[in-house]
Amino acid sequence: MNCSQPFGRFSNKEEMVVLVVATTADPASIGPAAAFLAMPGWTPGPFVEVGMVSYANGNTRLLKHDRSIVVEDDLDRRWEEATGEPVSEVIFLSRHTAVSSRPALTVHPIGVPHLRKDEIPPQGGRPGWAAPPNPRIGPWFRLLKKIAQEHGLFPEFEVTLEATHHGPVVSTPTLFLEIGSTEEYWGRQDAAQVIALLLWHGLGLEGGISVGRWDGSNCSKVLLGIGGGHYVPRHMDIVQKEGVWVGHLLSGYSLPMEVPSKQKANGPDGDICGTWKQSIKVSFEATRSAFPGGVVLAHLDHKRDFWSGGLFFIGRHVLIVLTKDSREEDRKSDDT
Repeated sequence: MNCSQPFGRFSNKEEMVVLVVATTADPASIGPAAAFLAMPGWTPGPFVEVGMVSYANGNTRLLKHDRSIVVEDDLDRRWEEATGEPVSEVIFLSRHTAVSSRPALTVHPIGVPHLRKDEIPPQGGRPGWAAPPNPRIGPWFRLLKKIAQEHGLFPEFEVTLEATHHGPVVSTPTLFLEIGSTEEYWGRQDAAQVIALLLWHGLGLEGGISVGRWDGSNCSKVLLGIGGGHYVPRHMDIVQKEGVWVGHLLSGYSLPMEVPSKQKANGPDGDICGTWKQSIKVSFEATRSAFPGGVVLAHLDHKRDFWSGGLFFIGRHVLIVLTKDSREEDRKSDDT
């Protein structure tokens, strides 16, 4: 295998900028942004569009707008068109909501790869689309746990990954950082400070080494999570280990299937219908694009009889390892 592929669209990442996006409409977004901007080194950034304000610190840019975080599409492209600076990655700051109301700090990739073309995404994105997952997701999840513990947020706040969901549409490697899960916690200054410290240390702005920067030089393995609940506990068990890279994480609700007995007339040769194949394929391709030179290994949290049968291959690049049972109840998220 050739592991010397270039990174993304540009071989020189130093010429690119990291775009951090916040909205004034969300206290869990603007709070961490304000704490981040209170750290040294910031200067006014370039003009982008009316209603937006930007700031610069080294090769990091922070962009503030006043609209919903999940529907403001193509900010990476719009930034480059307005400033001439190509964007290497996007980091969105947002609130998290959940029926459990439990305080949480979450990290996740974005996309709605399971939706049919005629469906309207309920929270942004484009049907059948997934953004390239930011390679920092795994390393930053582990760093976030460490910072949260050091600043006394753990165990009050759960630090967790979430499955791939919602928009907005972007074309560059992307992740969401969220504070949840109710209004009581969205405005917590200590939680905002922890997210700001994650950005500060994770991007190496304190003068240290940037955390989670992918160079694709060593054929590293990348986890593609398939199945399980929204908070992907089985996949998270693996991602907690040092050195593990993570791509898309597809919960069971992103793998729609139709029971064979109900659709034999529709499926060729008894195939299971639904958009689950589309979802896996789109997420695999997006993950592979975000980790050039990497080896994508998909791990399956086994909850359905459909998955039994040992090993399952997507093309010739992906190996799925079956893991039986899920220890988590199906919890749903409603990010806005």
